[in-house]
Amino acid sequence: MAVAVAVVELLPREYGYVVLVLVLYAFLNIWMSLQVVRARKKYNVQYPALYALESENKDAKLFNCVQRGHQNSLEMMPSFFALLLLGGLQHPLIAAGLGVVYTVARYFYFTGYATGIPEKRLTIGRFNFLAVLGLIICTGSLGINLLKK
Repeated sequence: MAVAVAVVELLPREYGYVVLVLVLYAFLNIWMSLQVVRARKKYNVQYPALYALESENKDAKLFNCVQRGHQNSLEMMPSFFALLLLGGLQHPLIAAGLGVVYTVARYFYFTGYATGIPEKRLTIGRFNFLAVLGLIICTGSLGINLLKK
């Protein structure tokens, strides 16, 4: 417990925003998971199948688009979390702002994909890529400044 308190004392106060963005994204991930569960019921795709087969299910593309929207978000999540948490050490307000942009863009990425027209994921969802680029720059800046010490 004392170690955790000591670490928190070292962090800038604004790092709290970074942590709250992480929590916000966790709620988005839970919501996306529930959308996949709902789609499984709606399109009759049984566990453990990750994807529906078009040869067996006329709604396979619709289900697969919902599943893919969530799966792609899961694939990006480790990088997003690492970049957010590390970049936020030096640039907490910028990283938190970029994290909010990323989270909102990911919501639109998912909802666009879930329409069954994959191209719609990029209407607003494309901004998640810019947010990641910004987080890469924040994290790179941290690495460079650590090497300067």
